[in-house]
Amino acid sequence: MQRQSMLPTLQKSTFFIFPESVGYYYELPQHYVERPNGYNSYSLHFIVSGKGFVERDGIVHTLHKGDAFLYTPLQKQHYYSSKDDPWEIRWVHFYGAKLKEFLFEQGFFHNIWTLHRWSELEVAYKELLVSAETYGILHPAKLSAQTYAILAEFMSYAIPHTANRGIESTDRIMNLLPLMRQKACEPFLLEEWAEQVGVGTHYFCKLFRKSTSMTPVSFITLCRMQVAKQLLIEQTDLNIKDIALQAGYISASYFNEQFLKHEGMRPNEYRKLFIEN
Repeated sequence: MQRQSMLPTLQKSTFFIFPESVGYYYELPQHYVERPNGYNSYSLHFIVSGKGFVERDGIVHTLHKGDAFLYTPLQKQHYYSSKDDPWEIRWVHFYGAKLKEFLFEQGFFHNIWTLHRWSELEVAYKELLVSAETYGILHPAKLSAQTYAILAEFMSYAIPHTANRGIESTDRIMNLLPLMRQKACEPFLLEEWAEQVGVGTHYFCKLFRKSTSMTPVSFITLCRMQVAKQLLIEQTDLNIKDIALQAGYISASYFNEQFLKHEGMRPNEYRKLFIEN
């Protein structure tokens, strides 16, 4: 079975990115695509369930839930579903004059990927499909923004595909993030967070970096910066020392140092931007 929405190609477009078509396949074991000369637009596919295969340079790559593949225009394409365990796959074709340079600069010159987080990507796919089906070309700016949201979610969480992916381990980290954010302003004890996942501190840091592309301390710092910025503009009666304490910093000077490093200005300078004269 399949569901898809096709859109006309804009001959003169001011948009950075625009969809050509969007849809998904499921319960379709005969799904088979071979395009020796590729396709005119970019093509991003994301596997929701089941199993399928992508052939590249004579090698067959087996893909599962959480894997994705991205083709550039005119790149040879060869992919197909497993007959025993048919994949459910989301896809979008899109185009844009500056996309090639953008993707290359960001390191997206491979075409097979694994996503260590995909729920937001799936939501973005569905939103674009519904908009395309409901309004067609009537709201082009919205279609462009929704397509960019798909690309941004993909690029944020994609890592080059390997056969030994360790998805379950990275899942444990991703499931822990909301609690870490909630408790970010409390004293940070690496050992306690590693224990939550059931691993040692060294392996926890390795898993965390693999899952989020940052260290646990970097994530905690970002969460604290968010809290601090909110307090600076909403609690104008609090001095910088009080805000530092509420954001998780015992030392106001260290808080100032971290804020300057991350935001490019000191906390009091940031607050002045939002205080009416």
